[in-house]
Amino acid sequence: MNEYEIPQPSPLRRIHANRTLNLRSIRAIGYDMDYTLVHYHVDQWEQRAFEHARDRLTADGWPVEDLQFDPRAVIRGLAIDLELGNLLKATRFGYIIRAAHGTRFLDYDELRNVYSGTLVDLAEDRFVFMNSLFSLSEASLYSQLVDLLDAGKLPGRVGYADCYRRVEAVIDSAHQEGQLKAEILADPERFIDLDGDIVLALRDQRNAGKRLMLITNSDWDYAQRIMTYSFDRFLPAGATWRELFDTVIVSASKPDFFTSDLPLYKVEDEAKGLLRPHFGPIEAGGVFFGGNARQVERSLGLSGDEILYVGDHLFGDVHFSKALLRWRTALILRELEGEVRSLVDFLPGQIELDRLMEDKQQLEAELAALRVSDQRVRLGYADPFVDIDDVKGRIEATRAAIAAVDDHIAPLARTSGSLQNDAWGPLMRAGQDKSLFARQVERYADIYTSRVSNLLYPTPFALLRAARLDLPHDPHPEHEAQDPAQ
Repeated sequence: MNEYEIPQPSPLRRIHANRTLNLRSIRAIGYDMDYTLVHYHVDQWEQRAFEHARDRLTADGWPVEDLQFDPRAVIRGLAIDLELGNLLKATRFGYIIRAAHGTRFLDYDELRNVYSGTLVDLAEDRFVFMNSLFSLSEASLYSQLVDLLDAGKLPGRVGYADCYRRVEAVIDSAHQEGQLKAEILADPERFIDLDGDIVLALRDQRNAGKRLMLITNSDWDYAQRIMTYSFDRFLPAGATWRELFDTVIVSASKPDFFTSDLPLYKVEDEAKGLLRPHFGPIEAGGVFFGGNARQVERSLGLSGDEILYVGDHLFGDVHFSKALLRWRTALILRELEGEVRSLVDFLPGQIELDRLMEDKQQLEAELAALRVSDQRVRLGYADPFVDIDDVKGRIEATRAAIAAVDDHIAPLARTSGSLQNDAWGPLMRAGQDKSLFARQVERYADIYTSRVSNLLYPTPFALLRAARLDLPHDPHPEHEAQDPAQ
């Protein structure tokens, strides 16, 4: 028994491992900035992005001035069907379990008729996947434009795909042209959710010999001002956030940073943001513009699983760094805390739901045995599976028992399916299955968690082990009480 107690995080702040990750073997860690090192108040940020995009469309003559951003109307991990103008939630296999045409949800029969035989395949141009929190304003605006398009209120001859491309363009403009970022810089307290534990986690990593990198798509002026606001207050007097990072790369153009041979520039005059081409190694302490991941590897003298990259964008951050470079990857899912909280709160209901499903499964097995017994007796080709007098009466009684269990299951199942979001349910589940988003997380993120500061708890010396996953054929004690050879 230890004489001391190791600090343990709450269930909301744990690290979840898809693949075992030995942090001791990681020699360099790269970090994204927005929604990774710096957390924003999502509703405020995405509402302003929505409003900037709406105002641009209004200026172009689109009748959208009355549209409003609803943060509960969409969640990350949905797919947009550009062919039919629908938002979709799919299982890990691509089966669609929930859909909305514009802002109207399809009922069960309509969903089955529209998508019978259709799977969400993210390799198809038909589908756009909502990879990050930045997608929320985009999807909210798009769904409302679909309603206007169906009502014949949009100008010109546009289709559902055209509407999306227009929304994508104006949302990108809202992020790139600087007006939205100027608002954040003018009132950072309104938009930024401070977390001093992130600074301590980074200091632990740096003092443990990790070489830390900031690799962000944001420009230098914005990045340095946001990092100063978010980090310097939590450092010793006179220290700045720059001392935490060996390498700072801005305007990285991810995912092209991981996939292309983009040129590198050095920010020569940090006050003015002046650039000059840079051809040598990426020296520690400097600020660089653009470049590519291979240059980072050469400059560090490291590659592959010696480097961990941490970001919030499923494809722009972790997909390409994992698939192309074999870097180790960590995905930041801010919504995870709310999801885990709702799962913990619903745990008594989930236990009851599991018990009822076991009862239903047993009753269904009994019904199947009764029906085959009735069939054998009627057709006279074999002895009944179960030998009872009133088979038909027992069949009807068992069907009634199943219906009664279903009555108890239904409200619990509805609650389970609407955890975290009334309209779309949990981020990581689609009914009884994993969601398509969860499957992508599983494929590309070695670990995932709700915020960078959660790395404080396991420490830079931890071995993060993936749990042994159950398979359908794994033995369970309650099922294997008898001799398995029988």
